[in-house]
Amino acid sequence: MNTTNNTILITGGGSGIGRGLAEAFHALGNQVIIAGRSQKKLDETTGANPGMKSLTVDMTDGDSIQAFSAQLTQDYPKLNVVINNAGVMAPETLLDQKPGVPDVEAVITTNLLGPIRLTAALLPSLLEQPHSTIVNVSSGLAFVPLAMTPTYCATKAALHSYTESLRYQLKATSVEVLELVPPYVQTELMGEQQASDPRAMPLDAFLAEVMSLFAADPTPSEICVKTVHPLRFAADGGQDKYSQVFNGLNDAMSAH
Repeated sequence: MNTTNNTILITGGGSGIGRGLAEAFHALGNQVIIAGRSQKKLDETTGANPGMKSLTVDMTDGDSIQAFSAQLTQDYPKLNVVINNAGVMAPETLLDQKPGVPDVEAVITTNLLGPIRLTAALLPSLLEQPHSTIVNVSSGLAFVPLAMTPTYCATKAALHSYTESLRYQLKATSVEVLELVPPYVQTELMGEQQASDPRAMPLDAFLAEVMSLFAADPTPSEICVKTVHPLRFAADGGQDKYSQVFNGLNDAMSAH
């Protein structure tokens, strides 16, 4: 992946990992467009980074994604990098779950249907570029689930699978497909407590390592900082090793 001279869309770019990536790529001179539902967060981010642009989109709404994509490709015809980063995460107590599970449906729509819909809408334009890149942001929890957030983990596992299929189908095209696999990072994805949790990787350290991996030649198809390796490769050690990692993760997280 080229890390300069790009026009880059980052969904969920107003906070957390999305904002961090936006600012890192902006600092390298790329034209960065951030997208999300909160105009306030988008304005705070663009205000702190002159030249960065923003557009609003509701990633749970297929019509909103279609209208957004049409506007985006019209305003930025050189768009050549899409980072599907927007996501939501919520704890679920399955024994107390109410019928209809609207919160669960919102997680699935945002985390899985959103990237699929946006990729489908933007792929024709990306294929017209000399070289383009799609980056899907999954999670270490795609490989070892955190039991307290079952639907979030399921969507990230599905996004990993979708990304592998997308990469295979596009292998003869000019579109490169990457997967960014974050560990537990100090952001507000699960609230303010996560942003200061000493068990989580500091955001600045995560971003520094990620940007060095993006700049590697060749860029790895999976961007995995070292902290996430125990989750990403847990299954490589066999069922006993995987069970040890799974139980260790969930016992540790449920104890707090």
